[in-house]
Amino acid sequence: MTDTSSTPDTRTPAQIEADIKRRRETLAETLDEIGVRVHPKTIVGDAKAKMVSSVDHSLGRAYVGVNRIVGDVKGQFVTEEGAPRLERIVPVALVVVGVVGLLTLGTRRRRA
Repeated sequence: MTDTSSTPDTRTPAQIEADIKRRRETLAETLDEIGVRVHPKTIVGDAKAKMVSSVDHSLGRAYVGVNRIVGDVKGQFVTEEGAPRLERIVPVALVVVGVVGLLTLGTRRRRA
């Protein structure tokens, strides 16, 4: 801002009025914008948008992580050509069947 106290104002009354009108309009726009920003609906909407963005980001990272794990596990049981690796599948299947069998026996003993 310039210091106008030492220089005389050479504007006409119409120019001064136009300047005042323009500044009032600018001030009104600024106040309207502030009103919109501090309105509860705007604040809630912004908070929701941030939360959705955060959840989307977290879900995206989780999806990538799960995809990586699935790919790693698949790589253990399938060759690069897509053929199953029976030498790895059969022992795992036997362990799973054994664990399920033990759990079934344990459940039957508790009921009896």
